[in-house]
Amino acid sequence: MIEVLNLTKFFGTIKAVDNISFKVEKGEILGFLGPNGAGKTTAMRIIAGFIPSSSGTAIIGGHDIIDDSLSARKMMGYLPENAPVYPDMTVFDYLDFCAQIRGFARTNRQAKVKETIEKCFLSEVTYQTVSTLSKGFKQRVCFAQSILHDPEYLILDEPTDGLDPNQKHEVRQMIREMSPEKAIILSTHILDEVDAVCSRAIIIADGCIVADDTPENLRARSSFYGAVSLSLANTEPQALLTCIQNIDGVKTADILVNNNSELKVRIYPEQPNSFIADKIMSTMLDNNYNVRSVFVEQGRLDEVFRDITVK
Repeated sequence: MIEVLNLTKFFGTIKAVDNISFKVEKGEILGFLGPNGAGKTTAMRIIAGFIPSSSGTAIIGGHDIIDDSLSARKMMGYLPENAPVYPDMTVFDYLDFCAQIRGFARTNRQAKVKETIEKCFLSEVTYQTVSTLSKGFKQRVCFAQSILHDPEYLILDEPTDGLDPNQKHEVRQMIREMSPEKAIILSTHILDEVDAVCSRAIIIADGCIVADDTPENLRARSSFYGAVSLSLANTEPQALLTCIQNIDGVKTADILVNNNSELKVRIYPEQPNSFIADKIMSTMLDNNYNVRSVFVEQGRLDEVFRDITVK
């Protein structure tokens, strides 16, 4: 596992990371979230052995990143922020250089580099210099070096930054496929990515952990969780609202759209964890309302994120 123990980091008098602790087991993909300046990248740099902590430490597969740094880093792949790569090297030469550093013998090295190039969809730019690549390709090259040696532990700082939607899908798919045999920490600003990839999420603000839960449980904190949105053929809004308010378990309802052709309404349950869609639809049918569509909200991570991180 990856175990973070009372990690703290000062830059002068500024406390960037404030006594955080957590564990990531093999098979987990931990989403590391927070607003800009929250301390995410600093924490990940410490865990990866890139910078020292002021106090506390991280244990990578049983090896202390401070006291036994080399052993810890041998077991780890690290994708830093902004994908730093050598601009004057070709993609193949850069990854071959990384393979040499990782201790691959020449007989195995080139085969491993070619395998990684194919896995990361870099074949078309294999012999291009890095300086000529787009931001998205540079990001994939840096991602390739992080998985080249098939590490047990991955620290990925915004792995899909700069990628187009197709490339994001490919990288996310690779991360999911690798996850059963690895412990992965993945920072992102893309909340959809948390749902798509992560089995658990930590939210950090002002250097402190303010939430640690599954994406599903975090969404359940949303005020929209369990709300039902209906679209109906044009009908009298006040009569509809009166009908809805009489349904057992309904807290309130809001008109979202009211025009000559359509009426849209969102209905909120009294209890956050109660689902009232069946009761609502039964009432609509009993009262001969023409319902065109129905949608049950699963909660919104962006709302929960703002509530947790904005003071």
